[in-house]
Amino acid sequence: MLLLLLGIIVLHVSVLVLLFVSTIVSQWLIWDGHTSALWQNCTLQGSLSSFQCAKTSADEWLQGVQALMILSIIFSVLSLFLFFCQLFTLTKGGRFYLTGIFQILAGLCVMSGATIFTARHTDWHPPVDSISFGFSYILAWVAFPLAVISGVIYIILRKRE
Repeated sequence: MLLLLLGIIVLHVSVLVLLFVSTIVSQWLIWDGHTSALWQNCTLQGSLSSFQCAKTSADEWLQGVQALMILSIIFSVLSLFLFFCQLFTLTKGGRFYLTGIFQILAGLCVMSGATIFTARHTDWHPPVDSISFGFSYILAWVAFPLAVISGVIYIILRKRE
């Protein structure tokens, strides 16, 4: 049982790290020395490999993506906190429903944010053939199934002594 709990905690912390990195790092889109993310757009300046960054636009869809990514982090942190609280207060045989629901909500928020970004990113940048999605965007998509899987595990999990 101890190994199972440790595995679940490692999975949950991994999801949290993925959510934090994908939300903070400026690598959602990459093209010709430019990077764009939820918070800023950066351009490579000269041969010094320094970046000049500016705030992103105030489009409603982008603010929605920002809000959903922050909500996913909040739900996941809250889920981890609830797990530790329920671990010590839940009766024997009880299930971690509340923890699982919040973790699944975190997964749904990150999925919704990444889907909106996928559908609307062309409204935001000039049309360029060499544009590609960056690693932060990919990490957001990786966090989605892991969050849902850990939420389902929490719901299935029963507390033992």
